[in-house]
Amino acid sequence: MSVESPYADLLDRIPVTERVSEVLGSPTHWWEYGEPATAEGTTLVVVHGFRGDHHGLEPVIAHLPGIHIVSPDLPGFGASPPLDFVAHDVDGYATWLGAFIDKLDSPGRIVVLGHSFGSIVVSAALSRGLDVAAAILVNPIAAPALAGPRGILTRLAVVYYQAATALPEKAGFALLRNRAIVRVMSVSMAKTRDKDLLRFIHDQHDRYFSAFDDRRVVLEAFRASVSQDASEYAAHVEVPVLLIAADRDDITPVEAQHRLDESLADSRLHVIDGVGHLIHYEKPAEAAEQIIAFLNDVTP
Repeated sequence: MSVESPYADLLDRIPVTERVSEVLGSPTHWWEYGEPATAEGTTLVVVHGFRGDHHGLEPVIAHLPGIHIVSPDLPGFGASPPLDFVAHDVDGYATWLGAFIDKLDSPGRIVVLGHSFGSIVVSAALSRGLDVAAAILVNPIAAPALAGPRGILTRLAVVYYQAATALPEKAGFALLRNRAIVRVMSVSMAKTRDKDLLRFIHDQHDRYFSAFDDRRVVLEAFRASVSQDASEYAAHVEVPVLLIAADRDDITPVEAQHRLDESLADSRLHVIDGVGHLIHYEKPAEAAEQIIAFLNDVTP
């Protein structure tokens, strides 16, 4: 039995439609929130993090009524099958993101948002000249994950994924989907002391963190997530960027977020207190407040 979202009432007020587009030869499933796009309006395209799907960013979307939002499942995760001829690494996903946005053919301005691993994908796409008005990075991976405040956990994750690679297909797949390990990951990232919110977070990870059908995709994406970061692409990003970081993020320290902010040509940084790598679950209202203010500034 699933745990009801504390943001369900807000989300239920926003119309949502599931759609499918052929991108790079494979179907990408995506969800459209809000009213249809207009020539005078803005479409916010959101890119979720590693092992997640579109559900993860719904708490933030729930606090963004009136904004046209497009939320795809990354190829190989959620409802979207893997890509056939493109690697599931940063370059591959950056190529996919550009092609996906082209397919949208939105009549208005486009702003792209990336959370966690999605922040690396978005940064890579922007460095290639992705045609958008602005970008938002939530919990950006601003430095190598192995050098983060709890790099030891990242190293343990490397061992875990190496074991999943070395095992036979069935055993490796079972290890990746092991509920006890998924729960350990969830507990290590959550900072809230709200028991109801904590139950919701764990339920979300239980339900969606293993929503993949291909071990190869997960391993390709994991290697990319710990070997690259958004700062590698900062010098070639020309659009305005909003960074929404957390003061207790175990993957990227606040100091690295300030360095990323300084290395971008046009950016602003907002640090949320008392939260870690799960801003989208624990502090979605504050994140949404910053997103709305930023959109009002860059897409009047």
